Amino acid sequence: MDVVALHRFVTQAGRSWDEVTVVDAAAVGSRHAVNACRARPAVVVSGADPAELARDLAGWRRTLVVADASGLSTVDPADAVVRRWVDPTALLCLAEGGRGRASTGWALPDDDFAHRGDGMVATAEVRALVLARLEPRLGTLVWDVAAGPGAVGVECARLGAAVVAVERDPVQCVRIIANASAHDVDVRVVESELSAVVADLPRPDAVFAGGGGPDVVRACARVGAARVVVATADLDRVVPARHALAEAGYLVRGSQLSAARLDGGALRAVDPVTVLWATRQG
Repeated sequence: MDVVALHRFVTQAGRSWDEVTVVDAAAVGSRHAVNACRARPAVVVSGADPAELARDLAGWRRTLVVADASGLSTVDPADAVVRRWVDPTALLCLAEGGRGRASTGWALPDDDFAHRGDGMVATAEVRALVLARLEPRLGTLVWDVAAGPGAVGVECARLGAAVVAVERDPVQCVRIIANASAHDVDVRVVESELSAVVADLPRPDAVFAGGGGPDVVRACARVGAARVVVATADLDRVVPARHALAEAGYLVRGSQLSAARLDGGALRAVDPVTVLWATRQG
């Protein structure tokens, strides 16, 4: 479908051109297209099979407007999977309620996120390095595992990535939802231990493990993401985490971050955190 036809389709679907993200699945691949639909509020996709894309949207609250030989149809993903589409040309994927566009900037102040105030939020200094190693962007999917209040996941979503936050604490899950809403992004929250849901989640491009021990890191390494990043303030966990990543075929590097923040006229030390980043070989 050419640009003029896409403009017409967007207008017929009741949206304006400047509020949609446009993705050509034939050019960038179906994985990129579905991750854009998971992340952004209004995505126009050409060159995709509506049933295949809808199948990969399980777990995300979305509505699809599909153009095919019969005209325009508005369906939910579950219906789109089983429907027979005749010569589909484009589809519009819409999030419930709509969300804002991806933002620029990263490593926001700690107080921009609701948290317990006991060190359970990744500090801005740590997030700056973690985000650089995760490389979140439109078309990628990031897992935020043992997510706490979800600061890393929310920042990844602000930079355009689709995000799944896995957290077992229901209170923290509420915080993740609140933080995502406050920053006008969509984060899928899964209230569970990773081990109980890992087989059911879509495969990520990058994984952040901000909590849990070597077993969690080992589970993260086994999913085969291109990048895995681990942050821990516990020195006893650094070597086991490195071993778990190396055994899974990753090249592992790391750095300990120790910051002193200017507080009035004095410097106030922040607890050091070790960040490991691993890239898959081959």
